[in-house]
Amino acid sequence: MPVYWGIAGYPVSHSLTPRLFSLVGEHLGMTAAVPVFLEAKGIDEFASLVDELEGEFWVSCTAPLKHSPQRRLGVSGPDGVDAINQLMRKDGAWSGTSTDGVGFVAACRHIGIEPRGCVLRMRGGGSAARAIAAAWASDGGLIIPEEGRRPLVSGPWDSAVIEDGDARIGIDLDTAPAGGESSPLDAEIQVSISYGDGATVDEFGVIMVTAQHLEAWKLLFAPERVGELPSLSLLLENLSTTG
Repeated sequence: MPVYWGIAGYPVSHSLTPRLFSLVGEHLGMTAAVPVFLEAKGIDEFASLVDELEGEFWVSCTAPLKHSPQRRLGVSGPDGVDAINQLMRKDGAWSGTSTDGVGFVAACRHIGIEPRGCVLRMRGGGSAARAIAAAWASDGGLIIPEEGRRPLVSGPWDSAVIEDGDARIGIDLDTAPAGGESSPLDAEIQVSISYGDGATVDEFGVIMVTAQHLEAWKLLFAPERVGELPSLSLLLENLSTTG
């Protein structure tokens, strides 16, 4: 049982993650942890804040902290993704994983889009893009990469990359955090993983952050309690009815 759980990065004041921790924790009968928002623009600031929190600590990391834990805390990201967005400190040792990709796939399934054989047009090449590319390809999807601030580098998704086609779904991963606007892409529908204050549970960004949070419980925080976790639909419903 953690003493603290929450979110770290910058900006984080809009983040729903501490509420999601509390909602899932309440569902499982875990209500004693203290929610925290750690505003940190770098790993040194993060480490300084975390050093003040004694005991077990569960945290989701957003930009600009997704790469630093690998070097500073010795936690390795998935193959090709090379980034972390979920961290756990237990008995003084850190472990972590990335749930951006599996959360994106789960959110797509929630809105009725199955990856297998489906074309995703995606702009960007950062950690979220690599995580999404890996998960989409793993589940049989195809990817049309569009270069943004960074290109999508070679990785486990290479065999899924195509040059052109009719995209069922598009996503601009160069969108600014906290509700930044996406550039339009040639796709049947376009979604965004960015959300700001006042976002509703109908927005894809909220669906995705909720989905990836559930995946973090499954993969890292409480894998022994997978069968007891709420469904994505139930967690979204609970999120919509709490302030």
